[in-house]
Amino acid sequence: MGRAEADAGREPGSVTLVCVSKTFDAEVIRPVIVAGQRVFGENRVQEALGKWPALRAETPGIELHLIGPLQSNKAREAVQFFDVIETVDRDKIAVALAKEIAAVGRAPKLYVQVNTGAEPQKAGILPEQADDFIAYCRNDLKLDVSGLMCIPPVEEQAAPHFALLNKIAARNGIKILSMGMSGDFEIAIELGATHVRVGSAIFGAR
Repeated sequence: MGRAEADAGREPGSVTLVCVSKTFDAEVIRPVIVAGQRVFGENRVQEALGKWPALRAETPGIELHLIGPLQSNKAREAVQFFDVIETVDRDKIAVALAKEIAAVGRAPKLYVQVNTGAEPQKAGILPEQADDFIAYCRNDLKLDVSGLMCIPPVEEQAAPHFALLNKIAARNGIKILSMGMSGDFEIAIELGATHVRVGSAIFGAR
């Protein structure tokens, strides 16, 4: 990743690697922690609850990101357990998170997921609705939206989607961009990613 930062003219260490550990057991994750990785992404609340308490007890400073879809009935557990929730993608989830943050007294960082390809099967706010949704989260629900996330369509070039996310972020004063995975993180870094979500390039195929 350091080479990608250098190629893009970015400062060394300016991009955070979110190591996608979903579906992998603690025994597979532990060597990656020993190697120095501290930021991990999980898709499901229940899966994370099953393996991360022990790993966190062994190693302080672990930062956990929820990068998969969140159901409203899991909002409290997500707020209590994750440091970052990257998939705030609709009004119902935003309302549930606001309620649980107030009740629990803990506020993970929140990223809005934008469906840059307007894919009907994929979660995320449509690009043309993103500004209003961000304003609703901030102004009506008093949520601190600090980042944006996207997953481009697999059959399309990723660059236009990353550029679109960057543009939405800029006009909303958002500095964190979670975009880019194992196959396209270099172009994501070139186009302004602050966080890249890489799994198979580290752990191998699932």
